[in-house]
Amino acid sequence: MSMSNELTVVIPARNEEKLLPRLFLSLLRQDYRHIRDTKIYLADADSTDRTVEVARNFSRELNICVIEGGLPSVGRNNGARCADSRYLLFLDADIELGDCTLIRRTLEAMKKQSLHLVTTDILCPGGGILDGLMYGCNNAVQRLSRYHRPFATGMFMLFDRERFDALGGFDELALYAEDYQLSRLVDRRRFKVVRGGVHSTNRRFQKMGYWKVVRFFVRTAFRGGRAGYYRDPMHRAYWEMS
Repeated sequence: MSMSNELTVVIPARNEEKLLPRLFLSLLRQDYRHIRDTKIYLADADSTDRTVEVARNFSRELNICVIEGGLPSVGRNNGARCADSRYLLFLDADIELGDCTLIRRTLEAMKKQSLHLVTTDILCPGGGILDGLMYGCNNAVQRLSRYHRPFATGMFMLFDRERFDALGGFDELALYAEDYQLSRLVDRRRFKVVRGGVHSTNRRFQKMGYWKVVRFFVRTAFRGGRAGYYRDPMHRAYWEMS
């Protein structure tokens, strides 16, 4: 396997023309020396803005290919099916990598410790105190999950490809929390949260309201063992407002 085929990046996106450039620029700043050769699949979910055009403009500097998307789980799986690499990095389109060493260090941890899934913290530099508290709680839960059932969000999930395939990928009928649903199946001894972080926004909190988001996640934590829960039509609102 050539080093350029070591990693594939998959980004599900819908109407992300404003935030997508931040992510691509942060990828270009990574000190992972193969980043410009690394295949990046942007799984577009019928965007009506300039999302696809933005991605194609950056293809001069990054190895970007636009493919068909849909629900986040569908877009992630479509990208994974196109990949021939040992590792798969799933990123959300509305984040940026806050640490220029993040991809390199995460891959090093995967190899040295034979991990199946690695994630990192979520930070919200442009948010307020409540936003920091919300993401801080999320980060604490991620770290504590190493002692029970792993929890990672789709903002940053580096998977061992073989293990990802063995788990069956993301549930394509899931309308919500497909990332949590899959991450909890990983052996906690093969899961790690690396220092650093990705920068996110508070737009979901602003659209849905802080306490509504909290209720979503609390219900998920208590009902996460039910496969049908993620497919409940009541969760379509979360996808549409994300």
